[in-house]
Amino acid sequence: MSMTDALGRIDEIRSTLSQLSGTTAAKAAATTSTASTAGSDAEFASTLSSLTSAASVGTDTATSGGTAAHGKVLDAVQKYLGLPYVWGGNDPAQGLDCSSFVQNVYKDLGFNLPRVTWDQMNSGTEVASMADAQPGDLLFSHDGGHVAIYLGNGKAVDAPQPGQTIAIRDAWETDANLTTIRRILPTESAGAAGSAGAASAAGISDLVASARAAQAAMMGSAA
Repeated sequence: MSMTDALGRIDEIRSTLSQLSGTTAAKAAATTSTASTAGSDAEFASTLSSLTSAASVGTDTATSGGTAAHGKVLDAVQKYLGLPYVWGGNDPAQGLDCSSFVQNVYKDLGFNLPRVTWDQMNSGTEVASMADAQPGDLLFSHDGGHVAIYLGNGKAVDAPQPGQTIAIRDAWETDANLTTIRRILPTESAGAAGSAGAASAAGISDLVASARAAQAAMMGSAA
């Protein structure tokens, strides 16, 4: 064997050894990668589960609509339920009429309203229709002679008439028999919880979608 042949053979052996070494290293790296991927998959599954759960909570908040305002109004209304209607009454210890009941509820909520319905009808801002009504809006009927508080979901509360007590009832008010609807609570108070929930749900949904796409790409690379 000539020197040239020997050197060529040595180069072949070196090349083979290099390839074998690379294959072994690749196998070792693949093993490490597989273990790492398994761990990543487990972690991903846990994270995805928590994100999906959070997205569900956000969606529930978003679809509830006006939950914060509804809760505040109900809290303010609670202590007056069962009080008798007294025409001209303005003492919770004795009884209240419709406008006095509304005045007291909104005083508890931090808003000063006039004493009688005809003045209360000019408070706040006008709401176009019952379809746009939110919890806490005031429903004026009988040409302004009566007022009730809308609670949402087809319910209202009022001091109805002599012989009856303040109670939550089905809302019989319609656009046809209402004189006006007035909104006293700021719009953001009535809808902020739902809006924040919607934004949160949308953001979390995007995260969930991105996480699922990342998992699919990871699985495709592993295959």
